[in-house]
Amino acid sequence: MASPRSASSEAFGHLWSTPETSALFSDEGRTQAWLDILAALAEAQAEVGLIPAAAAEAIRAHADSSRIDLTFVAEQTRASGHSTVGLIRALRQVLPADAREWVYYGATVQDVSDTWFSLIFRTVGDIAQRDVTRMRDRALQLAAQHRDTPMCGRSHGQPGLPITFGFKAAVWAAELDRHLERLRQGRRRWEVVQLGGALGSMEFWGSHALGLLDAFARRLGLAVPVVPWLTARDGVAEFLWLLAAISATTGKIGNEVYELQRPEIGELRESFTPGTVGSITMPHKRNPEISEHLVTLARVIRAQAALGVEGMVCEHERDGRAWKAEWLVVPEVSMAFAACVSAGATMLEGVQASPERMAANIGEHRGYLLSEPVMRALAAHVGKHTAHDSVYAAAISGLEAGQDFRTALRADPRLDAVSDAELDEALRVQSALGACGAFADRARRACCGAGQ
Repeated sequence: MASPRSASSEAFGHLWSTPETSALFSDEGRTQAWLDILAALAEAQAEVGLIPAAAAEAIRAHADSSRIDLTFVAEQTRASGHSTVGLIRALRQVLPADAREWVYYGATVQDVSDTWFSLIFRTVGDIAQRDVTRMRDRALQLAAQHRDTPMCGRSHGQPGLPITFGFKAAVWAAELDRHLERLRQGRRRWEVVQLGGALGSMEFWGSHALGLLDAFARRLGLAVPVVPWLTARDGVAEFLWLLAAISATTGKIGNEVYELQRPEIGELRESFTPGTVGSITMPHKRNPEISEHLVTLARVIRAQAALGVEGMVCEHERDGRAWKAEWLVVPEVSMAFAACVSAGATMLEGVQASPERMAANIGEHRGYLLSEPVMRALAAHVGKHTAHDSVYAAAISGLEAGQDFRTALRADPRLDAVSDAELDEALRVQSALGACGAFADRARRACCGAGQ
């Protein structure tokens, strides 16, 4: 039985993966990818004159997972203790006799598995590009729609100063846009072919080595490395780090939505699908299913991605302790990441804001959220630090006495320097929003390629 966390679980797999990434990492998906790599290698070797062209054509024609006995591959892999011997034996069984000796000619397991990783990075990178763009563009829409919608800004979990919801959404959008830029910049570092042979020197292929490397990379649409990267795992680590960072941002946004839809706050709400059950014992409950799970996924991804950094500590020219751990981590992180950004986009696209509740929450604090504008007004008369001490004393006294802020301020003679007109302006919410609207506008202009 598959564990609840397993992407292969029929009941729970949707929580930890998506159909496209589950297919990518299935036995069928991986086997087909490896066969495509072997076929591209054979074609590149034929191109530079290392193997007969007819053999390369036969290998390409038979590089089809539907022709391969996957049970036989699994049995031979376990029996041999080698990662690719089972596949090679299965492929040779279906190849014409005159092509069998030319398959996997001079290559090693890392040439196949690391090149597969690079293809995975490209596919998962495309998923990231698509779904993170969806999140960013929705955040930009919220920034525009709520450019001037006041809400409580919170510091250390406590109401601090009014901001706008558009400003908060602009912060999300700008952070997501930076991740898209990191993705664009990083692709050239990790979408790189691997072909080194035994220890990376390409000795088996003699004078054809560098031409073969170029031809192999070109056929797969990958970049050519400066040198083979058998024990240089920084590209893998960087890619996993980026997925972890993007998921952390997604989790952060999810956590904000989770907190702000608590009924006692009620400023945001996830979309609701009829039939969704919040509790088997409390029928009234409407749980924050998506935002809550985003935090869970982000935690899982960050923990797993750390193993990618551990893999950078390698020994000599080949060290299976590093890259074999990646065989577990790269699929798990990639599947959880795809689930995370897909759910994040779905959540943001369906999130509903309540400007009325945002305004009511500001009002419940009876003016105290405007202590900074009042301090600024008094500072013009007595200096900033003296003003702070005076407003602080008036605020504490007023809170203890159960007074509204204006009453508390007027009860303190140290605030007499501020005229009624100045105080009225300082206690007006819209005048206390600073550059929130301007920052929302800046985010919309700065986010390259945004659909605005």
